[in-house]
Amino acid sequence: MADWTMKGLNWDNPLRIRTADALTAWVQEIGFLPFFANEVPGFSAEEHTASRAWWTGNRSTDPWEWREEIAASHVVAYGKFFDGRAGFISGQWLPYFANARRLGWDFDGKWQDGRVPAREKAIMEHFMNVESTDDPEFTGAAILSTELKKMAGFGKGGEKNFPGILTGLQMQLYLVIAGFRKRRTKAGKDYGMPVSLLMTPESIWGYEAMTAAYKEAPHESWQRIFEHTRKLWPAEDAAIIRLIGKMPAEQ
Repeated sequence: MADWTMKGLNWDNPLRIRTADALTAWVQEIGFLPFFANEVPGFSAEEHTASRAWWTGNRSTDPWEWREEIAASHVVAYGKFFDGRAGFISGQWLPYFANARRLGWDFDGKWQDGRVPAREKAIMEHFMNVESTDDPEFTGAAILSTELKKMAGFGKGGEKNFPGILTGLQMQLYLVIAGFRKRRTKAGKDYGMPVSLLMTPESIWGYEAMTAAYKEAPHESWQRIFEHTRKLWPAEDAAIIRLIGKMPAEQ
């Protein structure tokens, strides 16, 4: 990461985003935002923060550290939502992304209809029938990604491509990154780097909020997302579609 050239602003630029709260507020204002620079100019948190602030470990100024705070706040959603890469979605736009990406299917309905691949099922069965919680440790509602990998039977001698399947579930808005936490020893001591905690968005924002756009066709929700993106960040249609995904077929 040290050799990664960031495309941010100068430190003294008055327009740069300076805090996690300011970034959260901007996401709420504009609707959704990839974390890193991409083919659509300006459409990322990276390009609106100070390039020299990244990877410093300073929690007050480093956008890489901010993602932990923002994910845990549950004010906006954080996860791999844009071409398999990280980004943020506001509560207002979450239902449209969910409808467009899920094609109107709740996971349990998709499961019962036999439309769920085995490896997705192996992961999601650990989140089924879990109620929402206000507990800061997310007891019973969130699972540490390293633990989930073991629970779902991935790894040595088991299923393959855990990162890819997990990313696919985030792209479909069936899972979000709800915070970060270090792993713990049997004695209860934290160790290592923070690891992502996964939750269903329904357990955070509620079923009604997440399915509020199911009343319209998935391609209509996609069109909303596409037009909003093109209005704010003019770019080639193909570049936008690579980020937000292809339009679902009309049903």
